[in-house]
Amino acid sequence: MKCAVIGGTGLIGSRVVQNLNAAGHQAVPHSLSTGVDVLTGQGVQEAVAGADVVINLTNSPTFDAASLPFFQASMDNLLAASEKGGVGHFVILSIVGVDQVPALDYYRAKVLQEDILKAGPIPYSIVRATQFMEFMDATLSMTADGDTVRLPRTPIQPIAAADVAAGVAEVAAGTPLNGIVNIAGPDVYPLDELGRLTLTAKGDKRSVVTDDTAGLFAAAPGDVLTAPEQARIAPTHYTDWLS
Repeated sequence: MKCAVIGGTGLIGSRVVQNLNAAGHQAVPHSLSTGVDVLTGQGVQEAVAGADVVINLTNSPTFDAASLPFFQASMDNLLAASEKGGVGHFVILSIVGVDQVPALDYYRAKVLQEDILKAGPIPYSIVRATQFMEFMDATLSMTADGDTVRLPRTPIQPIAAADVAAGVAEVAAGTPLNGIVNIAGPDVYPLDELGRLTLTAKGDKRSVVTDDTAGLFAAAPGDVLTAPEQARIAPTHYTDWLS
């Protein structure tokens, strides 16, 4: 099976390429660095030519309102090229609970991406993942102020990037779901507690102040960012990943 992995040189994409090739498929990475621009359409038709599956792992360079036109243009270009090229399965990576956090521009943009795919001409699969363990440092830095970090008690169920890539590769190698599969790590933490655990493990002397208005994840109501029923639970625990 030939797989065109758009965004195939990034954190998840590079691992997806490795996993698919190890399983005997032909996975080819494409990105701006290989001459593929999903916004302008440059190189897109060539990238998907002959592919059985297109896996779109590209991401908006910003998390604000500009992410909406990014996903509109990139999906329009990729779907048009994929339909012309006879692609039989189109896969994207999204976020668990993404349709339940309308206050965030980026989440609304990812919902738009999902909706474009669902309405498109190609059989599809959507893989929704919880928050990546690898993004915890960035989460801490967003609300850091001197010796303190302000974090809400929002429940988070972190998943390792390697487990996300394994899930995406497995779905891509299968028959189209024409629906959504959710994947998550095995443990749920309040975000403020997760922050304390992370700082302690790293020997970071900063303290975490619980603030339910702080940062992006304060906009997520209840436990919408944790695994829903029938989600696939990945094996890697956060404490093991940290160590």
